[in-house]
Amino acid sequence: MHIVTGGAGFIGSGFVYQLNRMGITDIIVVDNLGLTEKWKNLVNLKFKDYIHKDDFIPRLERKEFDNVESVIHMGACSSTTERNADYLMMNNLNYSKSLARFCLNANARFINASSAATYGDGSLGFSDSHEHISKLKPLNMYGFSKQLFDLWLQRKGLLSKVVSLKFFNVYGPNEYHKEDMQSVVRKAFRQIQGEGKVRLFKSYHPEYDHGEQKRDFVYLKDCLKVMAWFLETREINGIFNLGYGKAKTWNELVLAVFNAMGMKPEIEYIEMPEHLRGKYQYYTCAPMDKLNSSGCGIRFHSLQEGIKDYVQNYLMHHDPYLDGGN
Repeated sequence: MHIVTGGAGFIGSGFVYQLNRMGITDIIVVDNLGLTEKWKNLVNLKFKDYIHKDDFIPRLERKEFDNVESVIHMGACSSTTERNADYLMMNNLNYSKSLARFCLNANARFINASSAATYGDGSLGFSDSHEHISKLKPLNMYGFSKQLFDLWLQRKGLLSKVVSLKFFNVYGPNEYHKEDMQSVVRKAFRQIQGEGKVRLFKSYHPEYDHGEQKRDFVYLKDCLKVMAWFLETREINGIFNLGYGKAKTWNELVLAVFNAMGMKPEIEYIEMPEHLRGKYQYYTCAPMDKLNSSGCGIRFHSLQEGIKDYVQNYLMHHDPYLDGGN
């Protein structure tokens, strides 16, 4: 049995899709559907059961689940603007500790979603070496909650037994429900559909022109393949960056969306809200040497390749969800 927390969400439902492609359907999806439309991510997928996240830990502690092979922990509050620190501590930190303890006791594979938000403004670099973890200073509470769990794993000596993946800017199918946290690829697509142009934030940094702020964008399908590799390669553990490995500008991303749609580019630069200016990352890039040297060997989509696939095979279609049968 495989358990996927956040299994109706963006990366979580994507991994259920990946498991289905591997012929695995003995899956428990853990999530909180609430009033969202995340349930649509599950319609095409095959799994054994759905459990609300608040019910799951008590049932786990009552030892209701046998033969658990893995827990893929993608469930978290991922909003970088969430201000309820106690909620983030409970939901992102303590919940993760409980799952890690269970996996270690059950000899089950534990793969956790950390975040590039742990790197803060990037001034301390983006190294995923274990020696670098304690030096990081996240800019928001979400990043701090992820940082605290990575530090807990390190302090308990567990980094040789589990995997914690620092996801950078992931884009791809199954993200429509994320509202303001959707990727700029999807936001740009919608803006182009509605207005024929895209709005990007102006730069307030003298070293970056408008739209030339850089991010490491990585396609969801590549992340899923890496996660599947870790699931099957239990001898490789630790904290790993998960990005493309090269930084691209917002302008390059938007141009790729226009090209995939076959439309002439038009970009408008707008003022950034004041409350975001002091917490804005102008550059992120994931050094991928550690993952590459581990033997993973997966070929990633370039930004242009990933956006073309996402736009033409998903966003341009009425049913833009991953299909677990294909």
